[in-house]
Amino acid sequence: MRALTFVVGTGRSGSTALSGILNAHPDVLSLNELVSSVQSRGFPEGLLGGGEFWRLLADPNPLFERMIRNGVPMPEFVYTRRPGRFGTETTGIPALSLMVLPHLTEDPDGLFDELEKQVRGWPGRTAAGHYEALFDVLCERFGRTAVVERSGYSLERVPLLRRTFPRARFVHLFRDGPDCALSMSRHTGYRLIFLLREILARTGAERVEDLTEEQVRSLPPELSPLLTERFDSALVLDRELPAAGFAALWSELVVRGVARVEDVPAPMRTTLCYEDLIDDPRRELTRLAGFIGVEPLPRWLDTGAARLDGSRRGASRRLPAAELAALREGCAPGERALACARG
Repeated sequence: MRALTFVVGTGRSGSTALSGILNAHPDVLSLNELVSSVQSRGFPEGLLGGGEFWRLLADPNPLFERMIRNGVPMPEFVYTRRPGRFGTETTGIPALSLMVLPHLTEDPDGLFDELEKQVRGWPGRTAAGHYEALFDVLCERFGRTAVVERSGYSLERVPLLRRTFPRARFVHLFRDGPDCALSMSRHTGYRLIFLLREILARTGAERVEDLTEEQVRSLPPELSPLLTERFDSALVLDRELPAAGFAALWSELVVRGVARVEDVPAPMRTTLCYEDLIDDPRRELTRLAGFIGVEPLPRWLDTGAARLDGSRRGASRRLPAAELAALREGCAPGERALACARG
């Protein structure tokens, strides 16, 4: 298997910028949001034929389609900014096309067709075997040697990824808690996550898919429409949501995530702090290159340093004192977990 690394984190930690930096390295196949695109359904057990595996990649992601349809797309949806022949209201946008393929090429539809011709004819394999074959095809297509997948909101999936790819390495990317929580509070995807979690808290259900009709009817009018195919985007974009609630979400994700990453054998994991990356990009990118198994090429280091924007660092410190204090209190458990993990 080619060297495979997953960059995991809560999201809103500079990970999108990091995907772009990795993609600029001539030896790195940067898979942007592949795991988010296929989600857990993309890793079934047992053997899959090539056609079955292709459907996992090509079938639209239902949640992302609903977000686009209702006017609350995430900025990470690259395909909708440079649309091709697929559309949510017509064909549906293939999961692989929404964020993964446009990151690799200016012609995502053409690459989609190339892959379909090959993948559909593959013999029965496990999901891991199919993904490894897909990585090989893409590495050969783009002349890359190492594979790095990066998805936001991915700490929860570390156990699944370890089971599927036992030899993979992991980079835990994290950011200052209050800054990250504030960024989450302004991001469409995390606002929707926050509201869906509120629905689960009110109903006592463990998953949205498990909600009964009676539980849905019990919800207030600002929440129940979010479970329908069509809803007013203002329910997500305009509702007043407490930033402190996102701090609690961040801490919850980090505390659980740190424990999951620490279960990975020490030689197969490392950390990357966004603030350290901003302060000394060449040092941190050199260390990252060594971990994923590529050379820290001087031109690449220059490119990476130029792409990093530190202007958003410390954004939370510009809040009123009471709001900042609430953010810091909510983030305290996560900050303690990170401090312990870093030793």
